[in-house]
Amino acid sequence: MSENANVLKHRFRGYFPVIIDVETAGFNAATDALLEIAAVTLQMDENGDLHPHKTVHFHVNPFEGANLEQAALDFNGIDPHCPLRGALDETEVMKEVCKQIRKLQKDADCQRSVIVAHNATFDQSFVNAAIARSNIKRTPFHPFVSFDTTTLAGLAVGQTVLVKACREAGIPFDQSEAHSALYDAERTAELFCYIVNRYKSLGGWPVAENA
Repeated sequence: MSENANVLKHRFRGYFPVIIDVETAGFNAATDALLEIAAVTLQMDENGDLHPHKTVHFHVNPFEGANLEQAALDFNGIDPHCPLRGALDETEVMKEVCKQIRKLQKDADCQRSVIVAHNATFDQSFVNAAIARSNIKRTPFHPFVSFDTTTLAGLAVGQTVLVKACREAGIPFDQSEAHSALYDAERTAELFCYIVNRYKSLGGWPVAENA
């Protein structure tokens, strides 16, 4: 193993993994409101193992003209109009998320952030749509590359549902806390770290001296 192998920027060829979870008012990223977003970044220890690091979390006010599907609100239990949520406007949230992620990405000497999520296409579509609506030009996130823990968990632990995959990996999961972006992002981060670290422990990383 090269002396630089245990550096995060070398693990995913310059990508900075950011675990994302969103709660929304429907399934259509173009029309339905983004209501909550959480992002968890990672750090690598001296042994080359990944661990959750920093967390960014916001409640979001529906953008102007956003669709609010009642079935989706019933499912995640969010009242978009509750003042106690402490929600901020979408543009303010997305600019702050991008700012914080960009700084952490730079600190890790990585070139681009890659979204890690459970059923990643869904979360990535809402992040991309919110960034576009916010007219953010310098997004840290790659627009289409993602790491999907649904697929990775199916391979590593034989489960694709987040709660079942976490429990199979020995990660405690409180079902009553699910469908909170913060809680789900934190559990997804732990699951991703478990899978990557387990792969390394089985001899899967690094695959070559100059990896």
